Amino acid sequence: MEITTVIGLVLGVAAVLGGQALEGGHIGALMQATAAIIVFGGTLGATILSFTMSDLKKGFGAVFTIFKAPGENPNDLIKILINFAGIARKDGILALQNRVADIRNQFMKRAVTYAVDGYEPAVIKDILEKDIETMEEESATASKVFESAGGFAPTVGILGAVLGLIHVMEVMSDPSSIGGGIAVAFVATVYGVGAANLILLPISSKIKRQAKVDVLTRELIIKGVISIQEGLNPRIVEEKLNAFLEEGERVVEGKK
Repeated sequence: MEITTVIGLVLGVAAVLGGQALEGGHIGALMQATAAIIVFGGTLGATILSFTMSDLKKGFGAVFTIFKAPGENPNDLIKILINFAGIARKDGILALQNRVADIRNQFMKRAVTYAVDGYEPAVIKDILEKDIETMEEESATASKVFESAGGFAPTVGILGAVLGLIHVMEVMSDPSSIGGGIAVAFVATVYGVGAANLILLPISSKIKRQAKVDVLTRELIIKGVISIQEGLNPRIVEEKLNAFLEEGERVVEGKK
């Protein structure tokens, strides 16, 4: 599981509720069904109106990915590719055929399979880069769904506040009903701003970040497999692939 997702969600909500409690307020005061219906229902409606069903499925489907543990470490992938480069340079590219079944990364498995099957480097690059482009588009759409929802939520919260104040004006002659209207007004604003900044926009950012990491990893694999196919020295392959990583994360030959 991606621990930062869990920590971020729990810490953000806990900070708001904890602050309310420290100020002597009751957490129950933030539980307003009317405000929740206005803000969450209105935000959901506006979001649905803004996208196609296909876009919404991509967006809601991406929510589960932000809780998944990170994929394979790029360092581990580089070590595998360096090892393959040594095998291919010594015994030929076909020697990797027996290693394909052991590759856990599906994108790498496809790339190595294409190389073993004799696809031209330009063809392999074209096929796999199109795969990356499709993945980027899907991630961008998913991210945009939550980014848009995060933009709608505070505005709908303000709408809820206005509706609450309108109700207050209508019952000015009945002091016992004024409190309820004011509560809806303020809690609706809290729901809108809180949902946007503690949940929706962070989810959008997390999806973008994960997509960026996936793209880098896949580009690294393409570069590595094509370098292997070209028969480059493992040391050169290592240098090429290390260029994808920050200096402190780079693989050093001989170190594990």
